[in-house]
Amino acid sequence: MAYEDIINVTELTKTFNSFTAVDHISFSVAAGEIFAFLGPNGAGKSTTINMLTTLLRPTSGKIILNGYDPVATPHKVRQSFGIVFQDPSLDEDLTAWENMDYHGILYGISKDIRTKRIEELLKIVELWDRRKDQVKKFSGGMKRRLEIARGLLHHPKILFLDEPTLGLDPQTRSLIWNYIKGLNQSEGTTIFLTTHYMEEAERVANRIAIIDHGKIIVRGTPDVLKVQTGTSSLEGAFIALTGRDIRDEEPNNLEQMRMRRKIFRRHRQ
Repeated sequence: MAYEDIINVTELTKTFNSFTAVDHISFSVAAGEIFAFLGPNGAGKSTTINMLTTLLRPTSGKIILNGYDPVATPHKVRQSFGIVFQDPSLDEDLTAWENMDYHGILYGISKDIRTKRIEELLKIVELWDRRKDQVKKFSGGMKRRLEIARGLLHHPKILFLDEPTLGLDPQTRSLIWNYIKGLNQSEGTTIFLTTHYMEEAERVANRIAIIDHGKIIVRGTPDVLKVQTGTSSLEGAFIALTGRDIRDEEPNNLEQMRMRRKIFRRHRQ
């Protein structure tokens, strides 16, 4: 069964002075797909996501996300997606319910709809019984589950997950992915994810794109990538394609993370 593309990227480029972080990349993501966007540190992943989510203006090229151009209509694009940041973005002094409720208010969701949706999502991620507890009392896995629920509150077409299981133990990581796959199937949400855990991408992603030195070097299913590289695992394919050298983070990556949180808190309405 064919699905329409919900993300279309054509010849996308971003330069910082003389440095080209993203170099004429093109790819598409089908509606309802789980799409993994992988690459070594400094490869251009964060810069690409920042352009997709309206936080950076491309130097050239075109993005269409849910039928909208992030440069021309950023408000429409922001209404189309949810995002779970790599660094925590919850207010730990608020309860789980209050974090969800505040997010819904910023998106202009009416109280009746908001209340029903919060209950629905907190039950899905098994935090309903902890809804009145302050978030600072939660474990890392519980906080991540709450962030995923919050990102889905406004029924986004696309959910961006930036290293959603980073720093979590294997059992919690497995639980998180079970929630994500269930939400993808039950709500039809398109998932666009980055992760350094290759076994996770191999297990959950329908298709994968690998970016290195600002260019997409391969696209396909995990099985296709393994066949192309003559390897038995996605991790083996990844190393064969990108090498074994240790990479530094992208320039200004921490500052970009701070900028994401600041801009989203300002423009979620």
